[in-house]
Amino acid sequence: MDNCRLYLVPTPIGNLDDITLRAIKVLESVDVILAEDTRTSGKLLKHLNISKPLQSYHIHNEHKAVEQLVERMKKGETFALISDAGTPAISDPGFLLVREAIAADLVVNCLPGATAFVPALVNSGLPSDKFVFEGFLPHKKGRQTRLKILAEEERTIILYESPHRLIKCLEQLKEFCGDRQVSVSRELTKLFEETVRGSLSEVITYFSEKGIKGEFVVVLAGKS
Repeated sequence: MDNCRLYLVPTPIGNLDDITLRAIKVLESVDVILAEDTRTSGKLLKHLNISKPLQSYHIHNEHKAVEQLVERMKKGETFALISDAGTPAISDPGFLLVREAIAADLVVNCLPGATAFVPALVNSGLPSDKFVFEGFLPHKKGRQTRLKILAEEERTIILYESPHRLIKCLEQLKEFCGDRQVSVSRELTKLFEETVRGSLSEVITYFSEKGIKGEFVVVLAGKS
């Protein structure tokens, strides 16, 4: 162990084999594991035969928890932050804790590992040398403004979307950006993993007829 006080540890987005050996070593060595959902993370830790104290850290309590956690780090405790799936702080809680730990001159390390948008981008067939990651679009306030900005974006655009909002998202992208090429990946690394490529019109038709389940990554061609 080095003098690191906070480790950001990516966890599998589906296939449990996508945990790195280093991630396992870190989770075994820290004092406390901060988890977005302790029930979800508890299953992973049980699978890995790791028994460590779990503490809840999520979007609803992070503002209140940060100060106390930083004080505990200053006193020598080591923490690993994990999300339900993927890399912490990518469309998940984590940024505030990282910022305050750095401000307190504590050592923070982020391990490489699973995240959904990289395989979706590489597998899309769209240019991957330059891209912009948007995460989830605003649900209401600011959504149209964001779409207007993205319509002028020349780089490949990556979005996260939930199943009940997917069709609306694709239809709005077509409305604001035109009938561009798009690649939609769902349930990455899981049993029913699927990537659908084509024009926005074609992909909208496909998912409208098939039905929608799972978590989605939308990769949209930039403005030509």
